[in-house]
Amino acid sequence: MSSAEAWLGAVQKEVRLYQGEFGVFDSIYLGGGTPSVLDDRRLASLMDHLRGCLLLSSDAEITIEANPDDISPERIARLPDLGFNRISLGVQSLDDDDLRFLKRRHDARQTLRALEMVRGSAFRNMGVDLIYGIEGQTTARFLKTLRRVLEFSPEHMSCYQLTIESGTPLAAMQAEGRFDPLGEKREAEFFLLASTTLEDHGYVHYEISNFAKETHHISRHNSKYWHHFPYLGLGPGAHSFKEGSRWWNVRSVDEYCRLLSSGKRPVGGSEILSSEQLRLEALYLGLRTRDGVDLDLIAGNPTSRMALEDLIEAGIVGVSGSKLVPTRKGFLVADSLPVMLS
Repeated sequence: MSSAEAWLGAVQKEVRLYQGEFGVFDSIYLGGGTPSVLDDRRLASLMDHLRGCLLLSSDAEITIEANPDDISPERIARLPDLGFNRISLGVQSLDDDDLRFLKRRHDARQTLRALEMVRGSAFRNMGVDLIYGIEGQTTARFLKTLRRVLEFSPEHMSCYQLTIESGTPLAAMQAEGRFDPLGEKREAEFFLLASTTLEDHGYVHYEISNFAKETHHISRHNSKYWHHFPYLGLGPGAHSFKEGSRWWNVRSVDEYCRLLSSGKRPVGGSEILSSEQLRLEALYLGLRTRDGVDLDLIAGNPTSRMALEDLIEAGIVGVSGSKLVPTRKGFLVADSLPVMLS
């Protein structure tokens, strides 16, 4: 049995173990490892199984992640028949130097062709992911990519700062002095450039790294995380959340498949969040979004009220009805806001 077949069989077993434990699903997101490499037969089998085990709403948002080099006119034409109504392209950059640094398989020419194919297809909901903070990248180079992508009018844009995880080649390069990450000043320059450019083109900046052409194009998948809604993750390393409990699967594909072959859930760890942990997490997540958080989350704490007054005066947050909402300036320090208000 191929590794793809083993993975597919294991995921199908896993979803059966959760059948009936969650309510109605209004989104499915097939991502992590770029599932567009799966052939149509395996994709169809997976989607049929998910529809058979999960209760889906009639208007469910069903997304597939794709690398530009996995796209072909034939593939794009078949994906809606498999149930997908949204596609997220991992563009990252339209500069070949950037793409080589990121060790992407695609180049700028392939990416532009993929964008053209998606826009010429039946898909009416396309997301594009971009990265800034790449070695040697200038704001002018990043702006050029932004403007070129905007010519295709994607319904959703994500602009992420390059992150460095321990144990990766980038981490080794940084340790050896061959790569310097952005400092705070440069981070702010790239962030503000993305925010102002996309808002000038009519996009809603609804979360630090995410923009939607219209509010109905806000990613339902992403919103689950930021608003503490229940979500079910399937596959190696996937995370799930329900009623204050969070759990995550083992990362090893072999261990994942082995556990499921013996009828066990492939859970690698779990935690039950206390009411205070849930409050702090709600602050941390909510203050990353334009919706903000309920003022009740900081009510009753004199220190928090004093800090809030200072933050409002500094233009970092504002109050809208019963909500505390971050400004664009607030987005720049969003990770620090929960500490300031606790």
